[in-house]
Formats: sequence, C-alpha cells, structure tokens
Amino acid sequence: MDLITTTADLAAACSRLAKHPVITVDTEFLRETTYYPLLCVVQMASAEEAVVIDALAEGIDLKPFFELMGNEGVLKVFHAARQDIEIIWHQANIIPHPVFDTQVAAMVLGYGDSIAYDALVEKVTGHRPDKTHRFTDWSRRPLTKEQMHYAVSDVTHLRDVFAALDADLKKRRRSEWVSIEMEVLTSPRTYDFHPERAWQRLKTRVRKPKDLAVLMEVAAWREQEAQSRDVPRGRVLRDEAIRDIATHAPTSLEKLAHLRSVPKGFEKSKWGADIVAAVERGLARDFATLPKLEKPRNNSNGAAIVELLKVLLRMTAERHAVASKVIATVDDLEEIAADDEADVPALHGWRRELFGDAALKLKRGELALAIEKGRVIGVQRA
Repeated sequence: MDLITTTADLAAACSRLAKHPVITVDTEFLRETTYYPLLCVVQMASAEEAVVIDALAEGIDLKPFFELMGNEGVLKVFHAARQDIEIIWHQANIIPHPVFDTQVAAMVLGYGDSIAYDALVEKVTGHRPDKTHRFTDWSRRPLTKEQMHYAVSDVTHLRDVFAALDADLKKRRRSEWVSIEMEVLTSPRTYDFHPERAWQRLKTRVRKPKDLAVLMEVAAWREQEAQSRDVPRGRVLRDEAIRDIATHAPTSLEKLAHLRSVPKGFEKSKWGADIVAAVERGLARDFATLPKLEKPRNNSNGAAIVELLKVLLRMTAERHAVASKVIATVDDLEEIAADDEADVPALHGWRRELFGDAALKLKRGELALAIEKGRVIGVQRA
C-alpha cells in the first residue's frame, strides 16, 4: 500500500470512501509535550479498501478528510473516539457526525469498563493485534512498513468489531443506549475548553466561596498560559499546586513561595506575579455570582448508603451484562445518596429503568439486598 502524501490523492480516496455507508477511522498523534495534539497519521477503511494518510506530508491539505468527517451520509466508527474527535475539532472546527464508538458499545454490552482496543479485538474476533508500535514516534519520517501495517490493521480489525457489536446491540435492543452516548460525544461543548470553565476539570472539591473564586481564576490563567505556549497544563502548574493556591490564597510572592506544592523559585518568575494577580482577581469577585457549592451532607449514614448503592450497581451490571461505569459513577451514587432528585445520568433514560429506580427504592426501604445461592439479589419489601 502506498502512503497518501498529496492533497489530490487524499481527495480521491475520500471520494471513494464517501460512497460507503460505514467507514472505520483512527488517528496517530503526539501530545506529550504540547497542549494541542499533533496529528501525524490518519487511517481509514471501507468494506473494500484501507488507506493511510501522512498528515505531516509537506503541502498536504487535509480538507477532504475533514469534509468526509462531517458527511452526514457516512457513519464514522472509532474506538475511544474522544481524542480523535478533539483533534478534528481543533484543526477544522468540525465534529465528526454520525459516529459510533466501539469502546462505548462494548461497555453497554458488558465487555468491562473502558476496554482497550487490542483486548476488544481479541475478544470479538479471536485475533491478537500486534502492540509493538502502539507507543512509536509517529512524527518521525519516513514511516516504516511495520508502522504502515500496524496503522492499517487498526482500522481493518475495527470493521469486524463494529459488525459484531452492532449486531449484538440490535439483538439485545440496546442500539439506542449507544446513540444517547454519542450525542454527548459529538457535542461541541465536550471539546470547547474555554479557560473560564477550566476549574471544572480539576478533581477537587472546595467548601468556601473564596476558595472557589480563587480556584476559578488560577485555573483559567493556567489554561490560557498552556494554550498560548502550546504546552501541557502540568508543564505550567500542577493540579496539586492549584488546589493549594485556592485554599491558601497567597496575595504576595513571599506567601506563594511558602506553598510546598509550588516549584521552588516559581515565585521569582514572571508567572509568580501572574498567580498573585489571579488570586487577587478571585478575592475581588462577587461571591454571590459564583456557581453553587455542594453543601456538606449531614446524613451520618451517607457513606453506608453509598456502599449499599455500590452493591446494587454491581449486581445490576452483572445481571444485565453492562459495564457498571457506563450506568453510574461513584459521584452519581454520592449525589443519589444525598438527593432523590439529583440531576445525574443514572436517574435519566435507560439508566433509570435499569438502575436508578431501584436505587431510590433501596434508599426508601422498599427494596432490600440479600444473598441467595451465593448471589446478591434484590428483595421487594412491603
């Protein structure tokens, strides 16, 4: 197979692929040293052919590829599509649609939480993919024959995986479950990383409005800095440091230097002054306009309720052969434990039918958990 390196050859290939109702897609990229992923290679396959595109070829215009990604008449099949879609959104302001994510479908069908591509291929097809080039440097040229073979096999095996999962979804009447997940995956908001929303990505919970205000400003500063320098967020400032800054709110370089999580000497750089300025902006905000903070839960049995809900979730997942992670997260369970009307996915749509209603019954004492013949079962109570 020849590597596609010109716009003309790419346009011709995309024209052929566009005639098929389904194509498989994968990308190879690097992002270890950058904020924005560097797209290196694109591979696609139809029922008749597979192509590999050198996205770094001199003079190549990827417009035909991006147009194909936006073609509503072609279903694009990915595995773990989020990063692939992020790249396309960043480079072309296009969200591929419609899409099918085999990792999500596999979760819905009980293959486990976030199953890796090679493991899924082996389970579905019996073929064991070669993992040799998974972590290769795809920016180096020329690409080797082995790299080309690896790239092609990614999308050709994906055809068989898609066909098997799609048939199983239809047989078990779960296609709509995957479609609902694809709506989130193809929403521009999922990939629109505005600095003012950067604080939401941090796995931290603050209890005071002051802490939240500072957290929002410092996280926004880091996001802007990472974007402008095109470096990973952690290269600018680690999450741990942002959490400490939000809690201690240092209003001077001297106070900033006392925080153990802040790199030594950081306060002497120009970024030290930026951090202090961000802290001061946070402290100057009108706290009444901030997002509402999660109130401490007074229910002394809250942790025990969450543990019971975890048992119910695992029982439900095993009974229906669905990955527990796709039904509910631990955060969902904590919110359900605190509020019967919590606005979480587990209390909406198919998840509510499968688990949410039972979770509320368990909370109200209308459902009990028991062990029968070595298995956990639900027992309705009067």
